Amino acid sequence: MAVDIAIPVAAIEDEETITSRTYAIDWEAGRIAGFIDEQEAVKQFIKKALLTPRFHCLIYDSQYGSEIRDSVIRNTATREYIEAEMPFLISDTLIHDERILDVYNFGFEFKDTYPHQDSVIISFDVDTIYGSIQTKEVI
Repeated sequence: MAVDIAIPVAAIEDEETITSRTYAIDWEAGRIAGFIDEQEAVKQFIKKALLTPRFHCLIYDSQYGSEIRDSVIRNTATREYIEAEMPFLISDTLIHDERILDVYNFGFEFKDTYPHQDSVIISFDVDTIYGSIQTKEVI
């Protein structure tokens, strides 16, 4: 038996859009430095979400953060494993945010010697509700 609930159109039209305004992190100084909004806030979210280990920080729910540290860094992963798994791990980290539409176009630049790289520079594109963002992160 279906239940019909009338929702006034005016209530839907009057609903406020959630803002993306947040504090700005000065990564070099390790301080909060004012506020940012829209695309700059999404750029900061991308960096912060990738750096935050999922399931380790009780302040965040189970959808926030990444499993990169547990899956790749701690396991001394091979180049092939990183190239295969990193797109999924990064996409899974970011796609839970309603401002993120798509994560794609992954590129990898391995530093040091194979098979135990010290770092990987990963570039990727993120489509957001504010436009596209080209991102480069060191893992």
